[in-house]
Amino acid sequence: MPSNKKEGIIFAIFMCSGMVFIMTLYNTLLHGVSITFWSAVLQLIITFIIAFIVESLVEPRARKLALSFPYDKSKQINVILSISFCMVPAMVLIMSVYGLILTSIMVGIEGSIFTAYLKTVGLNLIVALPAQLLIVGPISRGLLTKFIKPMSQNPEINM
Repeated sequence: MPSNKKEGIIFAIFMCSGMVFIMTLYNTLLHGVSITFWSAVLQLIITFIIAFIVESLVEPRARKLALSFPYDKSKQINVILSISFCMVPAMVLIMSVYGLILTSIMVGIEGSIFTAYLKTVGLNLIVALPAQLLIVGPISRGLLTKFIKPMSQNPEINM
């Protein structure tokens, strides 16, 4: 887990990058959209920027909510799970609006926007939560622990 603002930003970049990659790949495969390499790169960059902004707004609120629940906070896994279970649904609700807009531009939406939104939220949640808990979160924490924290603790490396 990040222990200062710099580590928090780097951790957020790791998390956003991983989640944007997985969710963009998933939604592209789900909707069968064929796009060029450069349009995919552009879509990833734009989606990352939007997700990073949304994450910076959601994370403090999700953390505050997660830490307000009564559970044993001395165990790091409990804190991680609590924050994840607060953060992922909030991110899915917000980013599904973005995904719905993107889908409507690329392939169009049939039927009710509300129904399409609910379907999008459901489809995204079933992938986002396991991806965050089992893949992106552990990898991001591992990268933070292995590469970033040692640099923060050794001032000679930062010079």
